[in-house]
Amino acid sequence: MEELDVIIDTVKQEMDAAIRHLDHAFQKIRAGRASTTMVQDVMVEYYGSLTPINQVANVSVPDAMTISIQPWDRTAINAIEKAIINSNLGFAPSNNGDTIILNVPPLTEERRRDLAKQAKAEGDNTKVTVRNARQDGMKELKKLDGVSEDLIKNAEADIQALTDQYVKTIDEHVKAKEADIMKV
Repeated sequence: MEELDVIIDTVKQEMDAAIRHLDHAFQKIRAGRASTTMVQDVMVEYYGSLTPINQVANVSVPDAMTISIQPWDRTAINAIEKAIINSNLGFAPSNNGDTIILNVPPLTEERRRDLAKQAKAEGDNTKVTVRNARQDGMKELKKLDGVSEDLIKNAEADIQALTDQYVKTIDEHVKAKEADIMKV
């Protein structure tokens, strides 16, 4: 029935969104190498409004341990530096008048373990989101009138199979991220 398909599709879309969110969260967890995603959420006070850093400067990674930020407007260099310091990323920016350089320090073993725990926590939060999507789908199935019990049972089995598949995918993502973090 079409109603059942709509409910299952909705559950699948919510689970897909949870995986995308997990991937985005993992981009922010550094694994020892410099990446432009480390600073993508930094907001710079620029002409009275908060602006994403990539809209006021060119952000690049010249090598594995350095992030280079070159403002398009030199007057914004101090505002960018201040935004990086206030963002609590743990970087001490150095500025040569044209460019801001962020040196990404190598990770200590303890910091790697903390980041691996953070990745696992993100994975657990995503699993909760997936299970909530399953629960919402099951509630929607119970609300349906005029649909045979067999069809509802089949739809419930499909939703549970989707949940199991997504939980397995989350575990794989977490395992891969932990391995990336722990790799020296």
